[in-house]
Amino acid sequence: MSTSSSTPTRTAWLVVALLAPVALLNYLDRQMLAAMKSSVMHDIADIGSEANWGRMLGQFKWVYAFLSPIGGYLADRFGRRYIIGGSLFAWSAVTWWTGHVSSYSELLTARTLMGVSEAFYIPGALALIADYHTGATRSRAVGIHQMGIYCGVIVGGFSGYVADSPSLGWRWAFDACGIVGILYAFPLVLILRDAPKSVDAVPNTTSPAGAAKALLTNLSFILLVLYFTLPALAGWVVRDWMPAILKSEFNIGQGKAGVSATLYWQAAAIVGAVIGGWLADRWMKRTERGRIYVSALGMAMIVPAMFGVGFAPQTGMLWVAIAFLILFGLGWGFFDTNNMPILCQVTRPELRATGYGIMNLVSISCGGLADWGFGILRDRSVPLAGIFSVFASAAILSIVLVLLIKPKPL
Repeated sequence: MSTSSSTPTRTAWLVVALLAPVALLNYLDRQMLAAMKSSVMHDIADIGSEANWGRMLGQFKWVYAFLSPIGGYLADRFGRRYIIGGSLFAWSAVTWWTGHVSSYSELLTARTLMGVSEAFYIPGALALIADYHTGATRSRAVGIHQMGIYCGVIVGGFSGYVADSPSLGWRWAFDACGIVGILYAFPLVLILRDAPKSVDAVPNTTSPAGAAKALLTNLSFILLVLYFTLPALAGWVVRDWMPAILKSEFNIGQGKAGVSATLYWQAAAIVGAVIGGWLADRWMKRTERGRIYVSALGMAMIVPAMFGVGFAPQTGMLWVAIAFLILFGLGWGFFDTNNMPILCQVTRPELRATGYGIMNLVSISCGGLADWGFGILRDRSVPLAGIFSVFASAAILSIVLVLLIKPKPL
């Protein structure tokens, strides 16, 4: 009896251990482009402008966002395992090809295909983790997976040094990461398993229209979508543009800018995910709103962080920007580690991946517009303080939204 009762726990944590490296690759393959912006734009001259660069970043997000609900629905309807493995293989192949593009149109196509292939991973992966971690460990398990994302962004930040290396270069980085992902996809599919269904479980035959209706008529889900979206305006700009911002505002090299823009706040996000996951699971023992309160605390850290990041260039001191990015990372860890667990409190299990896909659809679509719009504003020399003040105001509104969510009774 003791062996059989401990097996699900070991399997649940094995799933997290298998998926955390995939999460790392998922965001490493995205982040490298931001850290190597100068090299890529120098090598592919017809990119031309900041607005074109922003459009390319946005193109990935819009495709990714549009297909996320479809990827989530397929994971809910037909199982998580093959959706996850197929997504990893496909985006890794696109990553490899990105290292061989020679024009802006080819780069745009590559990022479009990257959006297609990556859209199927996150909803299915987080739903699978939630399937295995049914209560007391759910926030911590999701937090560990998200730590893989943060590590991917950190490693991607160092790719600026790779791009600057005469013996390596930005194309080599895409080749190497693509090959690693392709090779990992095969053992992943062989080892990973969907969570077993209970004996009285009803097969999921929900149609796409039925799933959409059930979610979009759920007020708490709508509030969660809005809450998930507003901080993403700042989150995507910080990920995609911060290396270039620090490089230009503080007159530092591409390598140092990439590391400064990713290492510190992502390391802080790891700490935030650990603390936020632990605190949320503990708080849930007292109230069903425990995860909501922890997430709101994280957002309360993000508000002053955004004001600070916007005003930091006026001080002329890089460490000031890094300090506020660290505060942003701590808050982001609290926020990010509890989104799927909160979703599990307001939706049925068979709608989790679809629900997260819809959250991605709205959030990342707006993130793509933020990337594109930020590029346009930079071309027009709009002050950073004004731009990031808008992001901070959006974060204030999001605190109100998350506190209005009414989770189902435990």
